[in-house]
Amino acid sequence: MSTGTSFLRKMSLHKFRKSISSSKLDAETVVSQQEEPLTPPPETQNVLLLHAARQPYEYTENYPVPKLENDHEVLVRAQAIGLNPIDWKAPDFNFAIPELPYISGRELSGEIVQLSPTISPRLKLKDRVLAISTDYRDLRKAAYQEYVVAFDYNTVRLPPNLTHEEGSTLGVAFVAAALALGVCAGLDFSSVLDGPDLFSLIRNISPSQIADDIRQECLDSIRPHERAQPGDWLAVWGGSSTSANLTIQLAKLAGLKTVAVVDKAKHGLRLANHHAIRTDLLVDSHDPARAVEIIRANLKGKLRFGIDVRGRESATSLLQALSPDNLGSVTDKDAPPSPPSTPKDSTLLSAHLIGLTGLPKQAAPEGTLFHTVPIKLFHEVPEVGEALVGWLERLLAAGLVQPPEIIDVEDGLRSINKGLNRMRKGEISGGKLVVRV
Repeated sequence: MSTGTSFLRKMSLHKFRKSISSSKLDAETVVSQQEEPLTPPPETQNVLLLHAARQPYEYTENYPVPKLENDHEVLVRAQAIGLNPIDWKAPDFNFAIPELPYISGRELSGEIVQLSPTISPRLKLKDRVLAISTDYRDLRKAAYQEYVVAFDYNTVRLPPNLTHEEGSTLGVAFVAAALALGVCAGLDFSSVLDGPDLFSLIRNISPSQIADDIRQECLDSIRPHERAQPGDWLAVWGGSSTSANLTIQLAKLAGLKTVAVVDKAKHGLRLANHHAIRTDLLVDSHDPARAVEIIRANLKGKLRFGIDVRGRESATSLLQALSPDNLGSVTDKDAPPSPPSTPKDSTLLSAHLIGLTGLPKQAAPEGTLFHTVPIKLFHEVPEVGEALVGWLERLLAAGLVQPPEIIDVEDGLRSINKGLNRMRKGEISGGKLVVRV
């Protein structure tokens, strides 16, 4: 079953007809673009600028179109932008804003309109692409503008069966999921369409290519014999989010067994009925202590890997559910858990808690390790970026990864503030809000 077909089955009849029409138009556009000459990019464009924390983004005209600065860059004309929670949380809580005025936005889809002469042969003018911007310090790469610069090794060609709207939903979530699983948990993806073995890849490049603040996480955070293997269990707390969606999809493709902790009243049926994100165990999140009890009772000491996508509080709960190898022999499910100790035998296995948005305040208990996702690997190490975008292209073309559900679509850059307000209010859950440019 194709990626588009599976996605459409989750929509109402109205949205089904609308999406079919959109897909046909997209296909017609591809043919038309191949026949039409390429129009050079203009000198100026429209953008959204943030001038101060706790203020809305300001629609601004006649802003310079960004220029290409090195041999790995392409210029993309935006067609659709995927909104992310950090786009409203950063100004509201005044973090991750390196300069003012600031342009935000982390992922978009569009058409390549300019490229450097020595660019990767994988990309060509007029290609329909997803541009993934994890480099929030370079405003040229931000999504809230009509023309965006992207590294070739951070740019993914979209297959014909995906619309621009669908393509804009999955970039950052895919990168976060792949790095969390491949680097922090050591999972090898080489059995899935020749995916990357990131654990080995980053050990075959010079350590000087890896930034100081992530080098320990990349090179020393998990021992080779502790790497996640097919058949191991992974728990994802906050399983309804886009990041969780892609994490579950990639984990399942690589052979892991999965647990999702979610609001079952809102998301249980959707997750249970969706083949790509259906987990082996689905646990309700309303009573965290009860959720931990259910996980421990069902997995009986077999859970060594946990990924939290919500924050410090839920990460603290997930920590309670993990079982290092030296606790795995506990058979009395009613016995209170004892503090884990560092395994003396080097063959014993630690538990690993990966936080996408936060980790517990407490220090990691003995026998358990905390991890933060080294997201900058994607844009700072070309070998990593190229391995991930090439793999994502193959996954999308084969229909093995499906884009998250689109909750709604807004129109125009001016509508981004409205969309972010809807996210602030909690109106967007279990999928993505997209803006057509």
